[in-house]
Amino acid sequence: MPRQSRDSAEPAVLDLAAYFERIGYGSADGASQAGYPAPTLETLRAIHRDHTRTIAFENLSSFFHQPVSLGLGDLQQKLIRDQRGGYCFEQNLLLRSVLAALGFQVTNLAARVRWNLPESTITPRSHMLLKVDIDDVPYIADVGFGGLTVPEPLALVPEVSQPTTHEFYRLTLVGQTYCLEAQLNQLWKPLYCFDLQEQQRCDYEVSNWHVSTHPQSLFVNALIAARPGDGCRYSLLNNQLTTRYLDGRSEKRLLTTATDLHDALSDRFGLRVPATLDLQQALERFATS
Repeated sequence: MPRQSRDSAEPAVLDLAAYFERIGYGSADGASQAGYPAPTLETLRAIHRDHTRTIAFENLSSFFHQPVSLGLGDLQQKLIRDQRGGYCFEQNLLLRSVLAALGFQVTNLAARVRWNLPESTITPRSHMLLKVDIDDVPYIADVGFGGLTVPEPLALVPEVSQPTTHEFYRLTLVGQTYCLEAQLNQLWKPLYCFDLQEQQRCDYEVSNWHVSTHPQSLFVNALIAARPGDGCRYSLLNNQLTTRYLDGRSEKRLLTTATDLHDALSDRFGLRVPATLDLQQALERFATS
């Protein structure tokens, strides 16, 4: 039997079988139908890969001014049973509960986002990621960084270029601070910086409330979705759908009707779009912003 999460703030029961079914983890990954996989690097890689390919990054709730709960029961309802996605706190808290239940040693971390920002800009610790130790070897797991979400875990080793199914990534280290970078068009671009100080659930609750409700938050003012596909990445910013291929090509499409927007969210990002969301109203917001 899988272990229960060690987070005492999680009274809900984790449904591992439903999670594995949601991400398509099973016989193709060597998982036993009668039990659960051992906490090995192979297991972590398979879960990380399947999660990122299946559960899209998206901010529909905050964009439509709906509450974003980080309770385990609410996360399972939204990301598993309702077939929605979420952003870093939702995605990585769900992943953390799964890994802890399987017996992995998991540490909560927080990062300052550096993507597309001047070097002098200081940002809050508004991004969540995980450190996973396997046989005393540390790895970084992060299934919730939008358009450049790492498709598989990375070894916590600085100055080493690490290949993935998509981009190359590397970690730099200055003092006690790591910085994650992705190689794009032969250039290394910083994504976020972090240290190894363990974060508590209440730290994420504060940051989550800010990014999901603050009037100037990007997640309140823009509709965002992202998912890595086979040989490409899909991303949505408001009503512009972009497909970026690993060979450098990109295709852009402007979605002009509520049906187009709904179909893109469903087909490209695998989301079950709630009927209560007024996508036509969203298009009107984009036109006037």
